[in-house]
Formats: sequence, C-alpha cells, structure tokens
Amino acid sequence: MITVQQAEDIILSQTQDFGIEDIAYEHALGRVLAEDLTADRDLPPFDRPTVDGIAIRYAAYEKGSRSFPVKAIQSAGEASIPIDSETECIEIMTGAALDHSVDTVIRYEDISIDNGMANVSIDIKKGQNIHLKGRDKKEGNILVQANQIISPAIIGIASSVGKTTIAVKKLPKIIIISTGDEMVSPESIPSPYQLRRSNGITIKSALKKYHLEADILHLNDDYEEIKKEISRCIHEYDVLLISGGVSMGKFDYLPQVCEELGIEKLFHKIKQRPGKPFWFGKNQHQKLVFAFPGNPVSVFMCLHRYFIPWLEKSLEIQGNSPQFAVLQNDIEVPFALQYFVQVKLGTNQLGQLTAESVHTNGSGDFSHLADTNAFMELPLEQNSFKKGEVYRVWKYND
Repeated sequence: MITVQQAEDIILSQTQDFGIEDIAYEHALGRVLAEDLTADRDLPPFDRPTVDGIAIRYAAYEKGSRSFPVKAIQSAGEASIPIDSETECIEIMTGAALDHSVDTVIRYEDISIDNGMANVSIDIKKGQNIHLKGRDKKEGNILVQANQIISPAIIGIASSVGKTTIAVKKLPKIIIISTGDEMVSPESIPSPYQLRRSNGITIKSALKKYHLEADILHLNDDYEEIKKEISRCIHEYDVLLISGGVSMGKFDYLPQVCEELGIEKLFHKIKQRPGKPFWFGKNQHQKLVFAFPGNPVSVFMCLHRYFIPWLEKSLEIQGNSPQFAVLQNDIEVPFALQYFVQVKLGTNQLGQLTAESVHTNGSGDFSHLADTNAFMELPLEQNSFKKGEVYRVWKYND
C-alpha cells in the first residue's frame, strides 16, 4: 500500500500530450488554448478620444485661443478629419480616429458651443483625453498566453484580432465504466437489495467542465463479459475510468482481468479514506486505467484528487495553484490513514478561506455532496486536527 503523495507522483508521471486541433472560435469556450494570441496591429490601431467633445491643436490654446470654429463633426468609424488651421476644432465622438493635426480633446461638459464656435473656459493639458495608438500593445505583442482555459474574455480578444480559428489542445477519448449486479439504471425502480447507478453520470458531468464528452458503459459482475469489454475499450479509448470491482470481494474481477489483458498495475491501494482500494495501471500503448472503488464518495474524491490533476497537467493548463483553508472545528480520526473529509467552504473577516467539516456515514453516504464544496486533505502523520489549523482543500462544487 502506498501513500497519497506516492500515488500522485505515479499518476502525474503518466501525463500525455494528445495533440492540437483547430476549431472555430465560437466553439472554443472552455477548451485549452494551444497557441499564444498576438496583436495583428497596434492596439489601439489609431489615436482616439476617450470622451465625446472637441479636438484642438494645443498650440493654439497655448497662444491664448479660447474660442475655436467647428470645422466638422466626426463619428467613430469615419476617416479622420484634419483641421485647416490650428485655431479650428473638430467635434469628435469617443473612439473615432483622431487626425494628426489635432492633439488634445476637451469634453462637451467643459465647453459651450454657440453659432459654430466652441468656447473653452477651463484649464487643459496637452494630450488629455486621448488613447494613443499602440499604448496597450504593439503589433506582434502577446495578448493571451497559451495553456489556459478559454474564457469569454479570451474569445472576445481573439475576435478583436481576427482569430476566427483557434488552436486548442485535443482531449483524450474517455469511457466511464461502472460495474456491479446490484446497480440498475436510474430510471428503474430498484428492488430492496438494488441501487440506482449514479457514478457514471456523476463523472461524465464533472468532465463537461473540460468539454470532455465521455462515453458510459455498465458491466455486470460477469468475468468473461468484463474481460471482453475491457479488452475492447483499452483499444478504442485513451483512458478508462472505472468504478467498482477493485476491492477484496469474490466478484471484484478488475485486477485479475487487467493482468490477463497485459495492463500493467502501477499501484493498488492507497493509505487513504475514502478510496483505499484505488487501482491504477497502463498498457504497452500508454492507455490508462483509473479504477476507483465503487462507493460514490470514493469515486468523487479520487476523481478530483487524482484524475483531474492528471488531466489538467496533460492539457498543460496553467494558473491552478493549490488552495488551503482554515479548519473551523476539531476533527479526530480513528485509523492511520490520510483522510479526505467533506467540508463547507466560507470566508472569514480576514478574507481567508474557511472549511467546516460535516459528519458523514462513510464512503457510501453521498447525501452531503450537494451541500458541501470540497474535500479537506488531512495529513497522514496525525489523528487529531484542531480548529484554526490550515490544510489543503480540493474543490468540487464551485
């Protein structure tokens, strides 16, 4: 049996690059950017006013001019209009292209216009109220760095520089396999000794955050059927996410099936609770098998603690740093295992993340997953944890 840290190291040593594909920018939300987005021209591409008002040449004001004949009115999107003499002005709207013959903009609120003459009665500064060409970025500058999840803001930036096709990381092909004779479909009415299946749809839903559309399969506790389907799936998919069939029961066939199919065991069992029987392995073609224990909380925890970090590292997603929270109540644990407790997150008056643990009845008790936010990872070396101590958390409802 290995430690949580050892399991993490082994799993993260198996990250893979699934390649790059080009997709239309309107379909890129939530995908991982695989290229830097650069400015195709200076930003802004021309000098432009930041307010509605008049544009003048400051030299005329400096020489004492306070009234300026209005030569023309210019709106955004029109070609720039020059003044013919430095005593003239242009009425100009926010975002319009400022001509080089003018260099200062005065707000409508600070002038009066009578009979075509704009009158200035306040002190002004040369160059005021102008967003200069190239002030934000120069042509060729990086606007968005690769390896981050594409947000609405990033799509807006792509649109502004004409990137209607974006390179994104390809996603692994994944199948989610649940096992067990006692598990029936969600729409069924279970007998007193049966349960409705939930692990498959739970995992599938969690992966949609990454735009992964995984397939789902359920297998009964039939050795030959399991062997046949695992053999098929390990050839058709990059990753198998399995729930159940890895403990010590008479019908937990997964470890033996994987061995017979040439899937190398990288570890089986971790010093943790929940999720102790977790099995992880790969075949000669680097296809991976994450075989979680069947209890819903074990599946949920192992998915967020191990698989999602593997996925994010494989996709080279940047910017996700570990999160820690201040424990709000004392916790005592009975066994020398690394515990992951369900917690409700909050924020204290200092702006610190806080975590209050909830009492559950073990890894089969999934009733609290909807009203908690994270698992708090408690160190293996101790059995007693006190209010005010700080430990790492793994969010799942955010």
